[in-house]
Amino acid sequence: MTIGVAVPTPDRTSLEAIVDAGRALLETDGVDGLTMQAVAERVGVRAPSLYKRIRNRDDLVARIAEATLGELRERLDDAADPANQPDPAHDTDPGAELARLARAVRAFAHERPAGYRLIFGPGAELRLSDTALAEASGAVLRVAGDLAGDEHRLDAARTITAWANGFVSMELAGAFRLGGDVDRAFEFGIARLAAALALGR
Repeated sequence: MTIGVAVPTPDRTSLEAIVDAGRALLETDGVDGLTMQAVAERVGVRAPSLYKRIRNRDDLVARIAEATLGELRERLDDAADPANQPDPAHDTDPGAELARLARAVRAFAHERPAGYRLIFGPGAELRLSDTALAEASGAVLRVAGDLAGDEHRLDAARTITAWANGFVSMELAGAFRLGGDVDRAFEFGIARLAAALALGR
């Protein structure tokens, strides 16, 4: 007679799958639609199963925010890397790099508007760790220092972030109602911002 050995039931989902499902749900249903039940249905498990990986909804939102910020950081790092440009030898100008970073932020915001609002909206600081914020800010801080000098690196980075976020947030909200070419206005702002930051050097 053979005595059977109990084999643990394999987990039917992973933390990564839960967070990915939450990010997708955020984009389709917004923050209000981001419930544990909805995420569970999307990954094909019952809601109680999520609590093996996620403490509660606040924990889920925090993990979604950090994953979203991580993706934005990757895009900014890629945009800042001269090796990713058509002509690396001629793409190290700080103004050109600022333009690439700003365009990367804008593209990301249009692709993931709900995720963008989650990490830049009111209360976002409660969901993002200092480490994640520092890592995401690396490329912007570097180009800010190149433009305005080390003494004004942080001030310049905050100015860049405030301008880009303000422009993109207004664009997502449909707040540019006077007509004209919004793309041209964005490029105009980048060029003038770069020139202004470099004036004090």
